[in-house]
Amino acid sequence: MVERELLYWIKERFFKKKAIILVGPRQVGKTTLLKQIVEENKQSETLFLNCDEPETLRMLENSSSTELRNLIGNKKIVLIDEAQRVENVGIMMKLITDNIPDIQIIVTGSSAFDLRNRLNEPLTGRKFEYHLYPFSTAELINATSYTEEKRLLEQRMIYGMYPDVVNNPSDAQKILIELSNSYLFKDVLMYKDIRNPDVLTKLLIALSLQLGNEVSYNELSNTIGVKSETVERYIELLEKVFIVFKQPSLSRNLRNELKKSHKIYFYDNGVRNALIQNFKSLELRTDTGALWENFMVSERKKYIEYNEIYSNTYFWRTHTQQEIDYLEERNGMLYAFEFKWNEKKKAKIPNSFAEAYPHHEFQCIDRTNYLEFITNSTRP
Repeated sequence: MVERELLYWIKERFFKKKAIILVGPRQVGKTTLLKQIVEENKQSETLFLNCDEPETLRMLENSSSTELRNLIGNKKIVLIDEAQRVENVGIMMKLITDNIPDIQIIVTGSSAFDLRNRLNEPLTGRKFEYHLYPFSTAELINATSYTEEKRLLEQRMIYGMYPDVVNNPSDAQKILIELSNSYLFKDVLMYKDIRNPDVLTKLLIALSLQLGNEVSYNELSNTIGVKSETVERYIELLEKVFIVFKQPSLSRNLRNELKKSHKIYFYDNGVRNALIQNFKSLELRTDTGALWENFMVSERKKYIEYNEIYSNTYFWRTHTQQEIDYLEERNGMLYAFEFKWNEKKKAKIPNSFAEAYPHHEFQCIDRTNYLEFITNSTRP
């Protein structure tokens, strides 16, 4: 069993008179985490409700506070899995938090569309929200060892960190192809905005091939043959089901900085490689640098959120091709990072950046120091 870092924070927030919301893509272990909470508490005091079951849905939808109180009974912890399926989930949870204050309610959802939209207004000031990702490097180090994770770096970069993939490495390719063909698209394809699933697939392949580069919606629209507005809308949908995420450019001081530009990363390297059907070893690839950058940015994202470090994140590039791969901003400081797969390649801060942003620190992240960057070994 891999201990999930979020479990600590979730338990720290118990019985604060607020609901706990756990979102994340399918197959990352949300249900497993809920069942672990059940195991760690008296089963007589926990109620587990699975909204994939029609009978559970019928019980929860359009229930009054009295009916909900009767359903919960003397339970202290109520766990509702895949809560986005409940039509009036926000009202239901508001009724519970307002009228049954002595219990802790925890809900999960694999679609940010339904769950966040339905919860934001009813639960304003009444919730803590967390994002569960595929396994983090820190979680796997705690389950095995520092040395073992370092040994498996190439495998993680190619096959990613989904729990089923990590636990069944001999079937990793088959699992990822099934995951990318079905589970990850299950939520996004439900929406009427997606009129042509083939366009969605073409867009994801195009994004996969542009990994590490700033993305042009106009260029993507020409590549896949749809309007740029459609490209933008589809990318927003892919963000909301946790397949990709955007990184904006930093632009404040220099006239030739890229403005309103984005990079787009995948939450998981394995999913990206499944989309382009490329599981070759690193020495046979031409995209190793891009895979390294995606892996570092996605793992750092887990690290920041799981450790509740509040940062704005960016990349930086000018029209004259000066660039910095990744930036974090907090407490008036900019922390700049350059990612190099080959540790023999040195990197230095561009002079124009150093002059425009004097309050900064710079570090090159390579295979010799990456574990300090994405685990709790050090914290800048």
